Amino acid sequence: MNTRVPPAPVKQSIVVEASIERAFKVFTEEFGSFKPPEHNMLGVAIAETVFEPWVGGHIYDRGTDGSECRWARVLAYQPPDRVLLSWDISPQWQIETDPEKTSEWEVRFTAETPNRTRVELEHRKLERHGDGWEGVRDGVAGDQGWPLYLQRYADLVARTV
Repeated sequence: MNTRVPPAPVKQSIVVEASIERAFKVFTEEFGSFKPPEHNMLGVAIAETVFEPWVGGHIYDRGTDGSECRWARVLAYQPPDRVLLSWDISPQWQIETDPEKTSEWEVRFTAETPNRTRVELEHRKLERHGDGWEGVRDGVAGDQGWPLYLQRYADLVARTV
């Protein structure tokens, strides 16, 4: 019997000095303010990154030339506690159009006090990307992946008190 164990998810967390409502709002409404502009598959500079706050919505980058790159789908949207999104980027760092070959990332917000919130990000089902999934894992787990996003997010929360 050959039982295949899925790879461990990538997990990151950070604590921000903000109410759970504010922490969620900054993450979803200002995602483009902390997403690194160099994380770009468009071929032109990003004019804006849009987070559509509803199930069935997307996260996408809009280029200065009007082109768009839809790289995540909103799978669950439950303010102020949780958002679940797809990762529609292949191991070749191109858009993946087959939903069966995408991973998912969930962000949970937990109030530690009325003005302090733990933000936990879990990127899972990475094996669904197929050959090369380890590169996706290494990219999102590395210094330029989720740790960078969460630090830039925490810095934004601290500046917008």
